Amino acid sequence: ITSRKKRVVLFSLPGAFTPTCSSTHLPGYENNYEKIKALGVDEVYCLSVNDAFVMRQWGLAQGLTEDKTIGSLGFTQVKLIADGAAEFTRGMGMSTQWDKERGFGERSWRYSAVINNGEVEKIFVEGETGAPVQNSGPDPFEVSDADTMIEYLESAIKTGRSQP
Repeated sequence: ITSRKKRVVLFSLPGAFTPTCSSTHLPGYENNYEKIKALGVDEVYCLSVNDAFVMRQWGLAQGLTEDKTIGSLGFTQVKLIADGAAEFTRGMGMSTQWDKERGFGERSWRYSAVINNGEVEKIFVEGETGAPVQNSGPDPFEVSDADTMIEYLESAIKTGRSQP
């Protein structure tokens, strides 16, 4: 994700097999994968605080096409990344505890970002605070969706911000 000389989209969500993540968040990026790549993005990644086995099964359950090439991240379009110990999530400042509301424990807050040459170019964080909310009742989903990302990427091309 933080590779140099690449511009990638990363979106993170609370959990595989959860309602919004499965019905809207991942499908939105999967369905718009080629469009996003055509807007100057090298790759699209979906990250969740789950283990790699859960992420693979979720991808298969979502109907993603598996890439069995050695060294691949498992799928031909959106790449699913397991953050089992939440290390990346904590590093991004996006860790949240959802033990009381959902029984999840530590998870990632919902967000999306453009990472350009290893630096955050743009980040969309859900919720009114712009930061993770501990034991949040609501699970906001308004700005980390694929459509918002596409709007940003299109505007970045118009203003010349899309070069890696």
